[in-house]
Amino acid sequence: MESDSFEAGGEHVDVERDGAVGTITMARPDAYNALSEAMAGDLRDAVIELADSDDDVRCVVLTGVDDWFNTGADLAALEGDESDGRRLRALASRLHAAIRHMATAPKPVIAGVNGTAAGAGFGLAMAADLVVVSEDARFEYAYPRLGLSGDGGITYLLPELVGHRRAREIALMDAPIDAERAVDFGLATEVVPASSFEDRVEELADEMASGPTRAFGATKRLMANSHGRTFDEHLEAETDTIARLAGTDDYARGHEAFFGDEDPEFRGE
Repeated sequence: MESDSFEAGGEHVDVERDGAVGTITMARPDAYNALSEAMAGDLRDAVIELADSDDDVRCVVLTGVDDWFNTGADLAALEGDESDGRRLRALASRLHAAIRHMATAPKPVIAGVNGTAAGAGFGLAMAADLVVVSEDARFEYAYPRLGLSGDGGITYLLPELVGHRRAREIALMDAPIDAERAVDFGLATEVVPASSFEDRVEELADEMASGPTRAFGATKRLMANSHGRTFDEHLEAETDTIARLAGTDDYARGHEAFFGDEDPEFRGE
């Protein structure tokens, strides 16, 4: 199937659609896919386009080129003094918009971590629903090396994913985490050989894109909102949500396929 390019994207962010799968590729290899303010803005726009605005896209993939996923802020654009506060704030505002839309997208988001994910790149990967890592990939917290704390949602997402004790170990000790350990820690879904990495990401994206998209989105919302409710409130939200989904076309298709002993053909409706 041929890919169609979206208008969203930019000089260092490529955006393509292949059927119901939208792929965002961070492409700034000369800077190790590090984020400039412009690139962060393009990334934000691309994520909003695919994750929220385009209903034909039922799964979003975020990946990088060459041996880099994303290595965080472009340090070459910083001065190393207090004037960087303004630059970091501007960069973070764009980055955080992208991450917010990834985490709350009403459809599955896959991070295809093909290489190093450091700093904000670590946070970008953690905001995805599923994280496929190449055997050559690694994660690095990286902020302590610069005397900084963290952004990209990483100080929220890490404790959620691995627990507070492990999260503090990762952040304070700042040791690189290889692909196998990332899966063991709960940071990644699966690790695959570099030779089959792209094929596996494509396979998983196609699987997610052919699923019950509205049910996926509802499940994500329930999980995301669970911490702000009491258990009884959450049970009520589950009741309302599952009852509402019974009115969807996908539910009717799933019910019919179940009794027909066949796989349902979901349309995301």
